[in-house]
Amino acid sequence: MTATYAPAAPSPVVRVLRQLVRDSRYVLLGFPLGLLAVVLTMVGFFLGIGLTVIWIGLPVLMVTLLLARGLATVERFRIRSVLGRDVPQPRYKQVIGPRFWRRIFRPLSDPQCWFDLLHGMFRFIPSTIAFSFVVTWWAGAIGGLTFPLWDWSIYRGPDNTDLPELIGLGDAAATRIIFYLAVGAFFAATLYPVVRGVALIEAGFARALLSTIAELRQQVAEAQDERDTARAQKVAAVSAEATALRRLERDIHDGPQQRLVRLAMDLGRAEQQFTTDPEAARATVAEALTQTRETLDELRALSRGIAPPILVDRGLRAALTALAGRSTVPVDLDAPELDRMEPTVESTAYFVVAEALTNVAKHSHATEVQVSLQRSIDGLMITVTDDGVGGASPAKGHGLAGLMDRVHAAGGVLSVVSPEGAGTTLTVALPV
Repeated sequence: MTATYAPAAPSPVVRVLRQLVRDSRYVLLGFPLGLLAVVLTMVGFFLGIGLTVIWIGLPVLMVTLLLARGLATVERFRIRSVLGRDVPQPRYKQVIGPRFWRRIFRPLSDPQCWFDLLHGMFRFIPSTIAFSFVVTWWAGAIGGLTFPLWDWSIYRGPDNTDLPELIGLGDAAATRIIFYLAVGAFFAATLYPVVRGVALIEAGFARALLSTIAELRQQVAEAQDERDTARAQKVAAVSAEATALRRLERDIHDGPQQRLVRLAMDLGRAEQQFTTDPEAARATVAEALTQTRETLDELRALSRGIAPPILVDRGLRAALTALAGRSTVPVDLDAPELDRMEPTVESTAYFVVAEALTNVAKHSHATEVQVSLQRSIDGLMITVTDDGVGGASPAKGHGLAGLMDRVHAAGGVLSVVSPEGAGTTLTVALPV
């Protein structure tokens, strides 16, 4: 057996140092990129506006917008290291058709292109501020902490006065070294929060202009997906309920109802026989008692299919054990002791196994069934495998269509693998 181990999480100190390096790299590289962006976008924009009167300005504006779009793509990639997550990519308007003017006006009518241009024109403001703070704090920390190593190299003429002497601390070498070491310690202690703060300001400015529309669209899409999922679960629940009711009605009509009709006829015949043939009447009553017991057994079986008392009282494992014991096909049950879950989850899990065993007994010609339950942090996995003839599919009926509706109504997923002649494996994952 090969053991696999998850990599150990880095210590807090390592995480802080890594983030400090990422933020510093982001800010220091952002300053030259900001200068390049402001020159290109400003020149392109105002040149395009000035030349619009002779129509040359429109192609210039289009090229400027496309250039700003490229710079924005680079910036979206860069801010991931600061924010610690990916930012959604906007959907730009696509150029449709080969016509020249359509290609020119398409970027001009895209709001996100103008936001990219706005970011390129004004990003130098937060970039310059952040760059100034980062350079100052790194220089203060490194210079102050290493001051004893290079203090000897500084030329001090008769007219030179150090900062400690200006503030009245004296001009002794020890005083000077201690002072600058303290300054370096201050900058080093505040280096991470300062660099982190200015990096977040610069990245936040970029995110606000470059990804806000995309994030809003993503939130709307997620809300629509949740609504569609809820609607699909509602439809599946209604369908599963209707299927269960039709099946219950059919089972009652074909079983207990027919027996009760026969019981009524037998009792009526026995009433007539009591006066003419008491022995035949006793035999008829005995047969009616047998019919009553069989009817009660069928009603108990139907009630177990709806909500078995053992499931409510003792939990899923006990209910599945009893279900496996009643199966006509030998069942190998692997169900560990589980904590009690929501009634809907337990009922759906029981229904899945019960329906699967019923299908195996009716259609698969299997000699053995394996039922396995696995509980994870956020879900319950149910696997039912038989060695039958295979070929099962929800499209063919056999109860799998209704079973799939029941699983979807509970928010789960169902998978059926059933090649011809190789048995069937039914896997269900239910959220807990």
